[in-house]
Order: sequence, then C-alpha cells, then structure tokens
Amino acid sequence: MSVIELTAPRRSHAASERVLCGWGRGRRTRCRVIAVDRAEQVLDVLGASEAVIARGAARSYGDAAQNGGGEVLDMTGMDRVLWVDAELGLVRAQAGATIAQLMARLAAHGLTLPVVPGTRYVTLAGAVASDIHGKNHHRDGAFARHVVSLSLCTPADGLLEVTPQSDEELFYATLGGMGLTGVLVEATLRAERLESPWVSEDVDRTVGLEQTLAVMGETERHRYSVAWLDLLAKGSKLGRAVVSRADPLPSGSPLPRAHGRRAAAGTYPGSLSRRPMAEVPAMFPGALLRPGSVQTFNALRWRANPHRERGRALAMAPYFFPLDVLGEWNRLYGHGGLVQYQFVIPDGQEATLERCFELIGRRRLPVYLAVFKRFGAQFGGPLSFPMEGWTLAIDLPGDADGLEAALGELDELVASCGGRVYLTKDGRLRADTLRAMYPKLESFERLRARVDPSGVMRSDLSRRLSLGGKR
Repeated sequence: MSVIELTAPRRSHAASERVLCGWGRGRRTRCRVIAVDRAEQVLDVLGASEAVIARGAARSYGDAAQNGGGEVLDMTGMDRVLWVDAELGLVRAQAGATIAQLMARLAAHGLTLPVVPGTRYVTLAGAVASDIHGKNHHRDGAFARHVVSLSLCTPADGLLEVTPQSDEELFYATLGGMGLTGVLVEATLRAERLESPWVSEDVDRTVGLEQTLAVMGETERHRYSVAWLDLLAKGSKLGRAVVSRADPLPSGSPLPRAHGRRAAAGTYPGSLSRRPMAEVPAMFPGALLRPGSVQTFNALRWRANPHRERGRALAMAPYFFPLDVLGEWNRLYGHGGLVQYQFVIPDGQEATLERCFELIGRRRLPVYLAVFKRFGAQFGGPLSFPMEGWTLAIDLPGDADGLEAALGELDELVASCGGRVYLTKDGRLRADTLRAMYPKLESFERLRARVDPSGVMRSDLSRRLSLGGKR
C-alpha cells in the first residue's frame, strides 16, 4: 500500500459561502465550499479542517454531500479520464469524471462500463460512495464488484492507494461508505467489451400487482430487467406495470428499418454528451404536477405500451438514462422539492413487500414515479445497499400531506423483515432505524475510528444518523 503522509497545511484555500442541497432540493444548509483540482490540495484541507465532506455533481437526493457550518470540497475540477488499457479492460479516472465521460472514452476503445445508474451525470466518486446499481444487478452486481483500486485521501494516513489486497476493510468500507472513509481522488475500474450501442428489449404489460410480481419473479434470463409501476391506479389495477427486460444487441446484428437512419448517424457515444432536449425552468410551479394529472399520464403511458413485444431495438443511452432527456427534472416538484424513497426487501419476505404496497395505497401517497427491480447476491462493504431481493424506488412531492408519518411506517415494515433503505436517496431516516437496517454498522464505525480518529469526515447525513465521528 503506497502512502503519502498528511502534513500540516501548506497554503490556505479560498472558500465561498453557499447554501447546498441534494437533488431532492430539500434540507438546505450553508457550507463553505472549496474547489480543488489535485490531491495535494485535498490533503491541505484535511490537515486544517475540523469537518469536511466531498461533493461532486450533487446527484444524491438527500444530505450526503453537504456539511452545514463546515467545509465541502468541490471535486468537479478533478474530472479527467487518465488512461484506458483496452487489452486488460481497465480505465483510470479522477473522482469528478462522470459516467458519461467514462463511457464516451471507453467507447473509443470498444469498451463500456459493466454497471451504470439511471443517470449519466453521476461522478466516479459518487458511484463509489453510493455503490451504485443498475438494471443488471441480478446478473452483474453493483459498482463495487468492478472496482480494482482506489486512491483515497484519509485524515489519519494521508494519500493511500487501496486495493482488496492492501487493505480489504478500508477498500470495501469505502464502496457504499457515503464519502465518510476519506476523499476519493482517483479510481481504477474494470471495463467490458461494448457489443453494440443498442439493446434488444422484451416488453410485457401487466394488469395489476399480482401479475407484476409473478412476471418479475420468473427466472431471469436477460441481462437487464426493470419495471415501471403505476401506483396511482385504483383497486385491482394498483401496481400494474410495464416490465422491460433486455440484452445487449450482438455486434453486427441487423437493426429494424425504423432505426437504421439513427444508427447510421452515430447516436453513440456522441449522445452521451448531448444536451437535454428541454430544461425545466427554475421557477416551475410544482402545483402543475398533481396526482390527478399524473394518474392520467400513467394511464396513457401504460396503454401506450404493447401487451407483449419481443426484440425491440433501443439505443443504449436513452435505455439506460431515460430521465436525462429532461434537464433539471427535479424542478418539476416545485419549491417543496421531492423525496425519492428506495428500499430493498430480501427474498422470502414477499408478504411484507405486498404490505408495503398496501400501505402506499392506504396512505394515498402521491407516487409520481415507481421503479421496481430484482437484486442479486449481496456484495461489498457494511453500508452497501443492495441485497438479494426486491427493490422499489418511488418519487414523491416533498410537501405531500402525511408524508413523513407514512414513510416512517414504511421504515418499520422494511426494517422488520431484514430490509433497508438506500442512503444515497435518504434525507430523513432516524439513527436507530439505520442500525436496525444495517447490521454491520459497528464494523464500519471501527474502520472510521482507524482512518479518521478525530472525525474530520462529516456530513449532514453522518450527523443525522450518528455515523461515527463527532456530531
């Protein structure tokens, strides 16, 4: 394990006072933001700061990348893809490089990332801190499974090059560790061959939750699998879905005639850097997004899809990143912002899963977007979210009546059966509930005490959840 010692600060860095929030646009706090563009600057700040957290593209929904009254490192200046080894299938990049940048650079070598989230704007460090997952977790696991090494600035030991061989505990605690084990400055990832910039999609439309669970519970033979649910439908229609399962289109496969012109135009990887088709204005009135209008939209969306279709060719970028076509889409929810609540319930607990759906309907939660997936085997560190089972992510208006009480009930249901919520989406969980959901939390706190004995790495999330260090 290579080490650069942490020394006393050599220079002062200009800090600007800013009010920060997550992608959900709630829980705003005032922080001192320091822009950095090299590891030495990060070490300087760690040596002088009492409380600091790193921040990238601000795509975590809650309060993980802000630090009220403390300092926040703006890592977006460290955004270079450093090298690609096409023969070994490896890529090395800085913390602020985005998924889009990585995929575009890899595509030039006939490669791509094995796991991507639902937006291309997430940074590499954010992907590591959240141990992101995609539509293929049941087959390929989460991001942690494809990370080779991490270059990490720690308060206790300075700059470390960390691998599973050099420090297994620190390596895996960092994957999903919400930025609390140190400041990531670079990482090396495994890439895979890019078969084609297209996927072949199979679509099934279900009529209600019972059928949705039956279809999603079948043995999965596809690489990618996801369902969009209508949780505003009434009665037996609640939980009707459009289930999408897909595989990469093999290299050289003929495309349907309707797609031929787009294919010839080279939609990938150029589409990864293309601006959104439209952008939601800053003062968008959230009242326009009402349960009634969304209910109508959901019904139209459900009817617009076929009962059953096989082998539909779709371009890779819009398939993986459908929401990126609309810039700043989080503004749709207005001043009250949005809450995305995501939980996973382990296999064998389907009865509790159905109780969660019933609770959502009974409490009349205005769920505007619901995405349902299957997870594969658990892998990674003590705060890594995915486990084998069912995961549901729902978007809700942040100012919805009775929201906090209803989500508290969901917390209890999820925790009671061994499930957990995703910290990257969270801005409201209680510390005692966290401990019930993440049974390996004590090992994470012991690791934190080793690499950060003074509790320098702190965020609003870590204070709220009493995640080690000082409060």
